[in-house]
Amino acid sequence: MKIILAAPRGFCAGVNMAVQSLELALKHFGPPIYVYHEIVHNQHVVRTFQGQGAVFVNDLEEIPSGATVLFSAHGVSPEIRRVAAERQLHAIDATCPLVTKVHLEAIKFAKEHYTIILIGHAGHDEVIGTMGEAPQAILLVENTDEVDALNFEPDTKLAYLTQTTLSVDDANRVISRLKSRFPWIVGPPKEDICYATQNRQEAVRLLCEQADKVIVLGSQNSSNSQRLRELAAEKGRIAFLVDGPQDLDVTQFDTEDVVLITAGASAPEEVVASTIRWLQDHFGATVEENEVRKEEVYFPLPKALRALVAAKAE
Repeated sequence: MKIILAAPRGFCAGVNMAVQSLELALKHFGPPIYVYHEIVHNQHVVRTFQGQGAVFVNDLEEIPSGATVLFSAHGVSPEIRRVAAERQLHAIDATCPLVTKVHLEAIKFAKEHYTIILIGHAGHDEVIGTMGEAPQAILLVENTDEVDALNFEPDTKLAYLTQTTLSVDDANRVISRLKSRFPWIVGPPKEDICYATQNRQEAVRLLCEQADKVIVLGSQNSSNSQRLRELAAEKGRIAFLVDGPQDLDVTQFDTEDVVLITAGASAPEEVVASTIRWLQDHFGATVEENEVRKEEVYFPLPKALRALVAAKAE
């Protein structure tokens, strides 16, 4: 067996920032640190932090008044910030800056009286947070069929935004349909799908041509990981989306397979390493890393934590 190890893969700058934020908060304030929703959509990361004293909640009412809460990388709505302040929670905002960019675009378009078409997945944490910025102005669509069901007069001011973790191809299809039906629609100055999502999709698109099977490491509720599996399947490859080697079976592979391994933007490198070891143990696999694009993006810690780090350095 030969393993092609895709690069870039795994943690993006936003996930790195969020994970480091929670690590620092636990170290400085001590457990419990409450986290509103999962810090990132990865079960390995969530379980690891639970073992260290992080408590993940879906309702701020579950958090004692005055406690520390960390907002996840996916962002939150203004209403959540208001409730946190009302409950006197010490909030640490670990929202990915690229998600914040979409929030700011939604606010700007809403103030200019646009009807905003948000392309994304219903119920996703990021979508809920973005829609919360201007709930009266935003409509959600997931596909071209839902675009076809829309009906606007030519004098309606229309704008579109996208969830950051979508399939580039899927998003472009929906955007093309929007522009075809409503030629006057405007979009953001710079596309919303994040660099890491695009880079990981590009790597799979190029490298799966050399592979028989594709392993995407990531959790089932990870939007960007699901898109990687779907992309490999669309290319005609047998593709698995798993949290780690414990979810694989030896009967799914042959000794002669060429296996592409990648990881979603919230999957840690230790899971990649354990999956490689599993394939080596069972199939004597060799590994060849193939870097499609170099990533050097870095996002600073939230202000509250930067001050702690600076004080400690002094």
